[in-house]
Amino acid sequence: MSFFAPEETRIALLVGAGVAATAAVGGWNVMAPASQLYGPTFIGLKRGTRKLALSYDDGPNDPWTPRLLEVLERHGVRATFFMIGSYAEKNPNIVRMVAAAGHDIGNHTYSHPNLAGRSLSSLRAELDRCQAVLEQTIGYRPRLFRPPFGARRPGTLRTAAKAGFKTVMWRASAHDWALTSMEAIAAKVASQIRGGEVILMHDGSHRGFGWDRHLTVEATDEIIRRYSAQGYQFLPASEMMALGS
Repeated sequence: MSFFAPEETRIALLVGAGVAATAAVGGWNVMAPASQLYGPTFIGLKRGTRKLALSYDDGPNDPWTPRLLEVLERHGVRATFFMIGSYAEKNPNIVRMVAAAGHDIGNHTYSHPNLAGRSLSSLRAELDRCQAVLEQTIGYRPRLFRPPFGARRPGTLRTAAKAGFKTVMWRASAHDWALTSMEAIAAKVASQIRGGEVILMHDGSHRGFGWDRHLTVEATDEIIRRYSAQGYQFLPASEMMALGS
């Protein structure tokens, strides 16, 4: 039995619907890479721009990060690598290889937690620990950050910004963590390219060091060939961001 009068019932339903919608939108924004609700994130340039940025998460990963570097060098392309601090700590030589080749290096936290469920103090500790490893290894402090899984909550990006980071997400995802052929990965990327995209790929996996990423390496070669032939220029994220500022 309702204790609301008809008008009160209507208002209560509207308020309830608004709360539910807000919760739904908030939940969507936790994981949506293009969302700006929780703070400014870079996802690419204006659509139609003949520039692309390849970015790789969850490395460094032996042997696939070095093999990926060979492909990028062969094409004269520089990319962006968001590194897990615990992996970088165990594989400093690969980190130095990436830096020496002129690629961007970004902070992907130390242990790859889902930040949507972590306190801001925990986030800061993850950032600082990863940053200490990277700085000790390459001699400078990376200024790019990407949250693991792309997940964030209110305050995540503000905390990262206070630590000196600019957050980079993506507008095209290769889904190379799920697809089972080079052709499928390249096709997935192609279906999202409109020009100006930051592209998400993976040279490693948070599930374990040494994860097989040969399909990502092969797909990278195909993507560069395809879009270079169409007049696209590949840039590291920092240079793309400078063009958009």
